[in-house]
Amino acid sequence: MEKNETYGKNVLTEPFINKGTAFTDEERTRLHLHGLLPAAVETLSEQVNRVYKKLSVLTENYAKNQYLMSIYNSNRNLYYAIVAAHTEELLPVIYTPTIADAVTHFSRDFVLPHDAAYLDTAHPERIEKALKSAAASLDAVDVMVITDGEGVLGIGDWGVGGVMISVGKLAVYTVASGLDPRRVLPVVIDNGTANPELLADPDYIGKKIARKTGGEYLAYIDEFVKVASQLFPDVLFHWEDFGRGNAATILETYQDKITTFNDDIQGTGIMMAAAVYAVAEVTEKTIDAHRYLIFGGGTAGIGIADQIRCELMLTGLTESEAYDKIYVVDRFGLVTQSLSALTEGQKRYARRETSLTGLSVLTEIIEEVKPSVLIGCSGQTGAFTEAAVRKMAEINERPAILPISNPTKLCEATAEDLIKWTNGKALVVTGSPSSPVLFEGHTYVIGQANNALLYPGLGLGIVVAKASTVTQNMLSKAAGAISSLQDLSQLGAPILPPLKFVREASRYVAQAVVQAAIDDGVATRKIQDAQKAVEQEIWSPKYD
Repeated sequence: MEKNETYGKNVLTEPFINKGTAFTDEERTRLHLHGLLPAAVETLSEQVNRVYKKLSVLTENYAKNQYLMSIYNSNRNLYYAIVAAHTEELLPVIYTPTIADAVTHFSRDFVLPHDAAYLDTAHPERIEKALKSAAASLDAVDVMVITDGEGVLGIGDWGVGGVMISVGKLAVYTVASGLDPRRVLPVVIDNGTANPELLADPDYIGKKIARKTGGEYLAYIDEFVKVASQLFPDVLFHWEDFGRGNAATILETYQDKITTFNDDIQGTGIMMAAAVYAVAEVTEKTIDAHRYLIFGGGTAGIGIADQIRCELMLTGLTESEAYDKIYVVDRFGLVTQSLSALTEGQKRYARRETSLTGLSVLTEIIEEVKPSVLIGCSGQTGAFTEAAVRKMAEINERPAILPISNPTKLCEATAEDLIKWTNGKALVVTGSPSSPVLFEGHTYVIGQANNALLYPGLGLGIVVAKASTVTQNMLSKAAGAISSLQDLSQLGAPILPPLKFVREASRYVAQAVVQAAIDDGVATRKIQDAQKAVEQEIWSPKYD
């Protein structure tokens, strides 16, 4: 028999074609699969139940992650069917916080490339062929999630291991919003690493050289954008976990030229904007009546500040008045104009007041600034001390304290401590999942600032509208869609929707984004009904 890619063992190696034990007897005859599979013929539902029993036996989330990735690489429909059937339980397994382990153990546990594109900054001439090869088995490419692994979550530079962020992010896209997995491409740019642990690791499978910086690296990014735009004209460039300098530069360079989005800068900002709207509802004080202290002046912190500033301006504040409501703390303390070596983003929020110069202790900063919303994105474990938290409760009847650093071990405070230290007054959101807190007879459900509630719907909406660019109005409407989902009238209600509502949230967000794209004139597809257009694009796992 002549070798044919659609027959025999080759069928079982194609994850978008393979059904495993679900191939019928007729299909096994036609595809020459008799003798290659056990005799039983299962339905997709039966396969899901069997695999979930195996998952339930595993005690460590990373072991579950690796088992699921083995299924991802062999049977994509089964992978998504399992996660869809147990979304709330398994999203933390396939993405944060477990994805941090997948990143750090990438070289040690590498078996298959997970259908990603691996680019090398030493070879810009190979970009086109690499992208074509990686996309060869796909129907098209609507979304690329791109990383260079320099600023992964809160764990830093993990080089080529950052590819797991791109793979995991796109998996969440599909699970949450129904984005077709046959139309997405994970991309990692291997630009070397500044991590001495990786440089000294004999098993590290990325480039063991120092990262390119400045104009040389940005020239490579420019070539990548040019080539990818030509190959995939309607693609959404989703940038993820770049270093703080490159992330902002790339976004600012291309946001008005291509369809692009940075989840670390814009996504986290939108989630915090949604939380701010919820805080306003609970406190019965409009968002412009609050004062915001952002603890962490990196990429995420400035992105949060920018998004809140935009939301404040929508209330009617001038740009100057909106800036005046926002304070940023970086590693040297409160960001003021007296500090040197500020990033461009930090310069925008540097305070002029001489009374604020030199403040570096959080409790003293809170005493002076008197914020009603404290957001932590510093990656500094325990930075929100009991003294600082109690000072927030002393100043505010219902202080909003949102320690959102990931993973859990880097969080500025635990939800349990925040509730206890404020006598149940704090409005709390964490970055990783937190168990409900029981305090004085009340149960406090802790909202999670999980970008999975946002970016899948945002991306789906952009794809449906075929938006030429991503406007500020599209981002603001996405934040409003998230904040409209929960009932905040009960004591202890979560400030952000629980993860179990991720599909509902994605649909609301996608519809809002499509309508905003139409209103802003950036939708290149003619759409009469945003809701109908979104529903028609939603993919679900099933065997053909």
